[in-house]
Amino acid sequence: MGVTKEQVESSLKAKLNPSHLEVVDTSGGCGASFVVEIVSEQFEGKRLLERHRMVNAALEEEMKQIHALSIKKTVTPEQWKQQQESNQSNAAA
Repeated sequence: MGVTKEQVESSLKAKLNPSHLEVVDTSGGCGASFVVEIVSEQFEGKRLLERHRMVNAALEEEMKQIHALSIKKTVTPEQWKQQQESNQSNAAA
C-alpha cells in the first residue's frame, strides 16, 4: 500500500503549519499521485522554487513511495487572501 492522503496532510501540517491545505489523491486510491495546494506563513519571502523545495522536504519520507506530486499552489496567507478576493470580484462581474 502506498501513502495515504491523511499521511501527506499530517506531514505538511506538522512541518509547514498551513492556514489552508488541500490534498487530493489523484492515483485512484493507491497513494502514488497527489495534488497539493498549501498556504503557509513559512513561505513569506521565499521564491516559488524554494517553496516547492520546502513542500518536498516536508514530505521526504512519503516521497519515497509517491510517484507524482503536483504542487498546485504554495502561497502566503496574504497572497491567498488577495487571490480569494480576486476570484470573488471576478465571479460577481
